[in-house]
Amino acid sequence: MPPEQDVVFVVDDDADLAESLARLLRRQGLRTHSFVTVDAFFAHPARPRGGACLLSDVMLGEVDGFQVARRARQADPALSVVFITAWPKTTDAVDAIRRFGGIDYLEKPLDEARLLAAVTEGLAWSRARRQASDRVATLSGRERQVLQMIARGLSSKMVALELDLSAKTVEDHRTAIRAKTGAVSLPDLIVLADALP
Repeated sequence: MPPEQDVVFVVDDDADLAESLARLLRRQGLRTHSFVTVDAFFAHPARPRGGACLLSDVMLGEVDGFQVARRARQADPALSVVFITAWPKTTDAVDAIRRFGGIDYLEKPLDEARLLAAVTEGLAWSRARRQASDRVATLSGRERQVLQMIARGLSSKMVALELDLSAKTVEDHRTAIRAKTGAVSLPDLIVLADALP
């Protein structure tokens, strides 16, 4: 059973499909809200504390799902997105993943197992991203700079040169970053750096 605070938002201008998808997800124990207009989605007051996944149709009348995803991710960078479409295009599929950070790009009629797998993956990604954001929120501005450089693969000596600091000061910042975030390895630091605003 997913954490209670997780939520899935379904945005599709086909009201029957939007509600059908919401019912399917609710049967899986997921808290779900469906919307037939983009305005209704953005007017919704929910601000999830846990995982959040947007399941959005690509074609939504005057706007497209990519614009909706971009705007929604600006408001909540930890929101995952799964795109759905009745008119699949290879270029849209590539854009959905590479440019708009989608978890998946699914064709209608939807394969239920693949949809549930994509939403589950999206919620897990979102929870991890939100936790990482919470962890980096405790860092000072300088610690954030050091974190970004370390995540890019720079050594402490290189960071010190670039920031005009002593190597000892950089090591002190690294120690503080580890203490505040619990990160112990370079992969941990990369995940945290990705969560920086």
